[in-house]
Amino acid sequence: MSDIIVCQGLTKQYGIRKVVDNLDLKVPENIVFGFLGPNGAGKSTTMKLLTGQIKPTAGHAQVAGADVTRNSLQARQHIGYLSEMPNFYSWMKGQELLEFAGELFGLNPPTRRARAKELLQLVGLADAGGRKVGAYSGGMRQRLGIAQALVNRPKVVFLDEPVSALDPLGRRDVLTLLDNIRHEATVFMSSHVLADVDRVCGQVSILDRGRVIAAGPTVELKERFALPAINLEVEGDPAALERLSAALRAESWLKRVTPGEPGRLHLELTSAAQAQEAGQRVPRLVSELGLSMRSFQSAVPNLEDVFLQVVNRDERGNAEPTRPEVRV
Repeated sequence: MSDIIVCQGLTKQYGIRKVVDNLDLKVPENIVFGFLGPNGAGKSTTMKLLTGQIKPTAGHAQVAGADVTRNSLQARQHIGYLSEMPNFYSWMKGQELLEFAGELFGLNPPTRRARAKELLQLVGLADAGGRKVGAYSGGMRQRLGIAQALVNRPKVVFLDEPVSALDPLGRRDVLTLLDNIRHEATVFMSSHVLADVDRVCGQVSILDRGRVIAAGPTVELKERFALPAINLEVEGDPAALERLSAALRAESWLKRVTPGEPGRLHLELTSAAQAQEAGQRVPRLVSELGLSMRSFQSAVPNLEDVFLQVVNRDERGNAEPTRPEVRV
């Protein structure tokens, strides 16, 4: 599998602040790639660098074989882009808007009409192409935005927060669409909705303060970084439940106790070696407080667990961020 995106020493500095700091990254083709990080990590700036919207302070990047930092016009022929808050002409019909985008890419009238119809079908808007965009729902506008990002048959599609403003049904439709698109183009998406990234992204990179601090296949990151955890469900007197939470928080082998629905607790262990200690100590505490234990199960780690773990480690200074080239 060849690499469709290659960054080497990519840096963007404003004054004395490095928003993107010596970024090295490789992304293989035909995957859905998740680009994650807390607010202010440098995600949007990196995407603007990779799409040729701004120039780097140092370093360079290639997208689909074209050096986007030196010849952004050539690179843009292979790039599709959807910003976090896209604005469309509300008076245009969906078909018209896509044809207009095709005209900007130099497509002749018959080609852009055919391409617009093809894309409306792909994104599930075939019946809405004759309606004005101003009457579209949020999910419909987002799908239309993805369609316009595909007008030029790009090799890479950059999507900045494509699902964050959608309801669950809209998110489901867009995620299904992204999974289908990857067979034609690499999808490079940033998102704060980690459950959605976990669902569709085969590989991710986590950025913090302009630097990559973790990267790789989603499954491997969960195995490497997510702490072992237990989902506990008990029933009994509410006051006893509060005492149980307090008692568990005092245990040295527990990193974090997170309450859920009444009677449910999520317990994060400090290490896998503490699983036996938890198996002995938790039932004893539950019994001593006069509670009944309904379930005691190992929790499957998710991408949110990984994100919280690696970002917190970096902020505490307990782990060095990944500085050399990262291949994902």
